[in-house]
Amino acid sequence: MNTRPPGRSLRQRLADPDEATLAAWLLAPAFVFIAVIVVYPVLVLLWNSVHDARLLTGQPARWAGLENYALVIADAQFWRALRNTLVIVVVTVPGALVVGMGLALLANTAVRWKGPVRLALLLPWAMPLAFVGLIFAWFFHSDYGIVNDVLRRLGLPTPIWSASAMLTMFAVCIATIWKTSSFMALILLAGLQTIPRSLYEAAEVDGASKWTQFTQITLPLLVPSMLVALIFRTLTAIQSFDIPYSIPGPGEDTQTLAMYIHMNAVDYLDLGYSSALAVVMFGLSMLTTWVYMRHIRGEEAR
Repeated sequence: MNTRPPGRSLRQRLADPDEATLAAWLLAPAFVFIAVIVVYPVLVLLWNSVHDARLLTGQPARWAGLENYALVIADAQFWRALRNTLVIVVVTVPGALVVGMGLALLANTAVRWKGPVRLALLLPWAMPLAFVGLIFAWFFHSDYGIVNDVLRRLGLPTPIWSASAMLTMFAVCIATIWKTSSFMALILLAGLQTIPRSLYEAAEVDGASKWTQFTQITLPLLVPSMLVALIFRTLTAIQSFDIPYSIPGPGEDTQTLAMYIHMNAVDYLDLGYSSALAVVMFGLSMLTTWVYMRHIRGEEAR
């Protein structure tokens, strides 16, 4: 004889759901939201990348397979834009980390001026990227910029910043570090707040210097916060657009990958090729995230 209780009807399961059903219902809006704003655009991007979709020709999109990706590999301007992007990543990410660390330590230790210091951290972070680019474009202007004015008063040569790709990239990196170091500082400051004060008191009793406390206590315990900050900062550096776009340089020598994608999509209306470029940048971002996540899991396993 079957003693198994009869299954509940659909109406009963909806009226009194079990834990699995309730979890599915609660997570369903989040899954739909992610599918609409993330999955669908990525699928459309991949679809366009394997089609020849040039709006200026007036012809319907045709299947191109990997033709656009082959063009990317053979495109010298793509490699130049990728090189400029990697320069920004390599220079600004460590630079923002070092400056942000100093600002976070200052905001964490300045007891009397803690409020103004923390407010000052929010100002660069709250400013729009394009606005920051315009400000530093004025700073480094060859005729009436502040930088050349100071150099002129010191009797030093005043370069034409916009005529040199190296000098323009230097200005872009300085502007980017100034803008993004406050973001790094805010995340690191949150990490500093979680370190127990008793650890520093015990180290002082043992006669440890401030540098020893920083290297043996602060840095090891800040690694998780630093990795989180580095993930976000590296991803935004790969996607650099506003600041390099706002600071003029010699032709396309200072063009980043995001700027090159914008030029092909908006100026040339080549949706297929620009989508292939965007897929490459998306893959680079995912690879970077994967490397950081492996490092995070390695730290958690220790």
